[in-house]
Amino acid sequence: MAQVKLFGYADKISVKPGETVDIHVSADGVETADAKLVRLIHGDEHPDGPGFIEEEVACEADGPWAVRKQYTQVGSYLKVDDPTNVLALDGPITLFAFIFPGIPDAGLRQCLLARWNNDRNFGYSLGINQRGHLEFWVGQGSEVDYIQAEAPLLVKMWYFVAVSYDPKTGRTEIYQESVANRYNSLLGKVCPIEYRSHVTETFRFRPKHLAETPFLIAGSQDFHETRGAFVSETYCGKIDRPGVYGRALTRAELDEIRDGKPPKPDGLVAYWDTTAGYTDQGIGDVVIDAGPHRLNALGFNRPVRAQTGWNWNGRNDCFRLAPEEYGGVEFHYDQVVDSNWEKTRTIRLPDDLKSGCYAIRLRAGPGTGLAEEYVVFFVRPKTPKGKVALLFPTATYLAYANEHLSFDAQIIQPMTGQPPIVTEIDIEMYKNWEFGFSTYDSWADGNGVCYTSYRRPILNMRPKARMSSMGVTWAFPADLSILAWLETKGYDYDVVTDEDLHREGLAAIEPYACVLTGSHPEYTSEPMLDAMEDYVAGGGRFIYMGGNGFYWNVAFRNEEPWVMEVRKLDSGMRAWQARPGEHYLATTGQKSGLWKNLGRPPQKTFGVGFIGEGFETSRPFRRMPDSYHRTVDWMFNGIEGEIIGDFGLAYGGAAGLELDRYDLTLGTPPHAKIIASSGGHSDNYMLSIEEILYPYPGLAGSQDYRLRADLVYFPTPNNGAVFSTGSIAFCQALPINGFDNNISKLLGNLVDAFIKPGLLPGSFWVNEEKQWK
Repeated sequence: MAQVKLFGYADKISVKPGETVDIHVSADGVETADAKLVRLIHGDEHPDGPGFIEEEVACEADGPWAVRKQYTQVGSYLKVDDPTNVLALDGPITLFAFIFPGIPDAGLRQCLLARWNNDRNFGYSLGINQRGHLEFWVGQGSEVDYIQAEAPLLVKMWYFVAVSYDPKTGRTEIYQESVANRYNSLLGKVCPIEYRSHVTETFRFRPKHLAETPFLIAGSQDFHETRGAFVSETYCGKIDRPGVYGRALTRAELDEIRDGKPPKPDGLVAYWDTTAGYTDQGIGDVVIDAGPHRLNALGFNRPVRAQTGWNWNGRNDCFRLAPEEYGGVEFHYDQVVDSNWEKTRTIRLPDDLKSGCYAIRLRAGPGTGLAEEYVVFFVRPKTPKGKVALLFPTATYLAYANEHLSFDAQIIQPMTGQPPIVTEIDIEMYKNWEFGFSTYDSWADGNGVCYTSYRRPILNMRPKARMSSMGVTWAFPADLSILAWLETKGYDYDVVTDEDLHREGLAAIEPYACVLTGSHPEYTSEPMLDAMEDYVAGGGRFIYMGGNGFYWNVAFRNEEPWVMEVRKLDSGMRAWQARPGEHYLATTGQKSGLWKNLGRPPQKTFGVGFIGEGFETSRPFRRMPDSYHRTVDWMFNGIEGEIIGDFGLAYGGAAGLELDRYDLTLGTPPHAKIIASSGGHSDNYMLSIEEILYPYPGLAGSQDYRLRADLVYFPTPNNGAVFSTGSIAFCQALPINGFDNNISKLLGNLVDAFIKPGLLPGSFWVNEEKQWK
């Protein structure tokens, strides 16, 4: 009997009561799954907490669903819009392009420019064969003719490649020349390697074509009796300014194109100008054909734009300055942005649904492990109702979506101080390319994953999920501890997501007296950061519930909010680093990287910012002298002693995992008070690398005073206020002892004061009075 597996995703991450959500499900070993709408309340199964808590909700979609196996198109490519089959050439042909191979010797055939049917061997293709050599082939169904370059293609080197074919004589010539300069390639001119290859063969026949075969850049058409048509032989690397002629160009004519001259119009069929279309706001997925037929190409699985091209000379670091040097379009044969599964069911949400976190729970067979799936989404109210908004950091969930750190990151065990705890779900996620990667992973060619999406199954954005490398809940299931606290304490709250904040700005949170973040709002777009700053400056009361927040600058297209882009630059705690010249977001034209390096460190708005991380222990907080000042001592009503948070679901303390601190040099408001601080962290806690210019002994937790979490409070204009916890582990201390503990009490005192109209407690006292206990 086949093992039962269920995977799914929703087409929306944020909805309102009465709206519809499309659910996409793939199943193995079963044809029916039981579906139930549930409200998620607590997502951590740690034995010291309340355990997993969900509430079943009546919905028209409840009951058995017909499910089946669905397939995902893996690999990015361009599909040319050629409705009249202009490119179905059977006469003279010249194909050319500048290419930058990512893994030429991958053992897989990779198509560069192809009107090729891989299932039936019809058409033609210029590509890379399994041995890493440039190759051209034509097929007539029953037979295929090939020609191969002599010199293998080398990884991460720019080449100009071409093939010319004359069917009258059968003469076919492969053209391969290096166009590497001092900046654009892996190897320099001192390396005595022969890159060029010119080979001639006589072909026996012309290509024959199938009408339905598309012209593809970076792939070929294929077919399987179960899944139907799909694209195979996808390419890994960059392609810059490819083109097609309906005549056989001479070597001298190809030399001119190699040297940067524009293609001559005589016989030109298509010329995709990959440098066209750039704006100050970025570039889209359409590659423009500057040839006579306007055969534009559309990207699938988001080929990476804003990449340096063959003629990048190192002087300009942004496509906005020199778009003509940014013709590189980068493809990856293991890239997934959208699963594009057929819709399994459209569900209409009940009109009276309470705002919260929901999921369609699917079960089949044993109903556990891989046979249980939660398709998560968030429900906002039709109009804001609560006094409190819980802002779920969905951008962070996308960043970590299906992370493979336990398997692929060599540093993970030294960093976490423990071996990973791997489940069958982790293994399933790792071995299936079709689930896609997180922005903490790299594609097969070693380049960091800069795009992520929620239109695919995200196996770690589920309740009960634990981060295998750390053994604790992380991001979404950890944030449910905050929601469970609000539920337990009876607060009137609504949920809001990063997507809502990005699209609506201040309007998404302005109606609320108090906003709480999730535990790790690490990824933030400019509209999101603007909205939070404006909310606080306008009198809003804001509680930053986590650590390492507001760190990376990310971008979304308004028309495709399910896809996020980030580029990890040459600063910050990062899993990969973007190549020189590729630091700007194709989505918006902004520079990515740390907000700190863009002039907006989080200290300026939230009082604290990232200082370091560690993962095998957590520590408590100790009250600092500022906490006894009459402007803030109300926070400790009902709390005894100086130590708070010496417990928690994340390694037994409220200060841990990732830590933020007060820093006047980075913009912490000078009137901010340090309410409490942690200390005595182990040497597994290391200072964040953007804090140092040179490494030196003494940067670990037991040696550097900066490695601490600070609870910081400060009032803001218009009777607003900010309280920041400085620790990811803070929220995971809330559930201890049934939410009856001093961390819970402290947060309750804050929320009670923040939602109460009028002046905040202590407002009649000023800093200069120094009224200490």
